[in-house]
Amino acid sequence: MATTLDRILQSQGFGTRRYCGDLVAAGLVEVNGELCEDPGARFEVDGLRLMVDGEEWLACTKAYVMLNKPTGYECSQRPRHHPSVYNLLPVPLRQREVQAVGRLDHDTTGLLLLTDDGQFIHAQTSPKKQVPKIYEVTTFDPVTPEQVEALRTGVKLDDEPAPIAADACEATGERSLRLTLLQGKYHQVKRMVAAVGNHVTALHRSAIGGLVLDPALGPGEWRWLTPEDLAALRDGAR
Repeated sequence: MATTLDRILQSQGFGTRRYCGDLVAAGLVEVNGELCEDPGARFEVDGLRLMVDGEEWLACTKAYVMLNKPTGYECSQRPRHHPSVYNLLPVPLRQREVQAVGRLDHDTTGLLLLTDDGQFIHAQTSPKKQVPKIYEVTTFDPVTPEQVEALRTGVKLDDEPAPIAADACEATGERSLRLTLLQGKYHQVKRMVAAVGNHVTALHRSAIGGLVLDPALGPGEWRWLTPEDLAALRDGAR
């Protein structure tokens, strides 16, 4: 449905409707490469390419973002010991209150999804959905075949009534392994590796469902999810 430009800018997180209208009237907004000075001009939202006071922006009804999370950031709006991962996002995304889809520890790197779509968050994080998440694990001691087998068949964690097993596990080097989990329990990878007698020294999430972290994204960089990315997430769920 077509929406006025001032409302579109407001929905994208650029400020109040009045402020957004002033931006347009001041000649600071381009729409699909053309200057627009009418706040009441109507456009379809999704796919609209904006230039707002020199900042390029792709308008979308719901925001879906991929971030390459660096180490040393907390996935919290109120971080306790480290900077917030939300500080890595532009102001408009923070203003529209995107949320992390699950959390990564401050010292864990890799693929983090963020969105303002609550149904999407539920679909990706609900235990019933069993969305696979792939982790690249670096260990302190050499990885043994016995450790890999134990992670595949299940290990006992202190606060769990039944053993927890990886969906898949393989050694990828002398001190590294690739672990696929269907759950999202607290410090799960670190606790599972500790349960088999080893210790995690570095942890990186490389994929969620069928979606792989874009290798073009450096630590701390983000991009919009494409329709193909969203399809990969859906196709990769169990």
